[in-house]
Amino acid sequence: MTQGFGQISRNEHLPARIASQFAERIHRGDIKPGDKLPTEHAMAQTFGVSRTVIREAIAQLRNEGLVETRQGVGAFVVERQARHIRLGDGEQMNKHDFTDLFQLRVPLEIEAAGLAAVNHTPQQLESLDAALARMSQSQDWNTEGVAADLEFHRIIALATGNAYFDQFISAIADRVGHVIMAAREQILFDEIMAITIDEHMAIRDAIRARDPLAARRAMRQHLTGSASRVGMELEFFN
Repeated sequence: MTQGFGQISRNEHLPARIASQFAERIHRGDIKPGDKLPTEHAMAQTFGVSRTVIREAIAQLRNEGLVETRQGVGAFVVERQARHIRLGDGEQMNKHDFTDLFQLRVPLEIEAAGLAAVNHTPQQLESLDAALARMSQSQDWNTEGVAADLEFHRIIALATGNAYFDQFISAIADRVGHVIMAAREQILFDEIMAITIDEHMAIRDAIRARDPLAARRAMRQHLTGSASRVGMELEFFN
């Protein structure tokens, strides 16, 4: 399946360009619903990039509703009728957009955290730990750090045991990423890393303890903090 692809030049936005090549072939029907994408290793060799870049490209395809990922198995093209609508380009967000986004995220992700505390598997908890470790060890917050942050939230959605949570959270992932980037611009790098990692650790610890009330409370604190870092107060929260 990697035939027909070419290496990407370094002056291009690598994940977006790779995702675009796959999207084009999916829309043409060259890659059909149900087909499994090549492994990260195979795609990294084909395109001459790192596996981190490949993971970001797959995340973009997932956000666009073209593929779904199955933990430990791989990424698969979804049926056309099951493809969700991408909610727009985060680069165009304004303060009203931020407010609308948080009004959706607050009930959605708080409940997801509570359900994940009850329903998570040991493998999903390991995945949360791995995503948290990638956040902590990230050398480039704007790429690796943001990707690990988004992955952390997606794993929580998967751990609910309800596929709709994953679909909705994946659909808004590009905009959530923009919120993370906007917050990064307001606070010193070391400071926001420490704050963000502490908030995520509290969520992970509550999920690991199978304490849904604590998980919801930790997610609420994280979302409140995330909103405040882009100059918002969650009045609708009270």
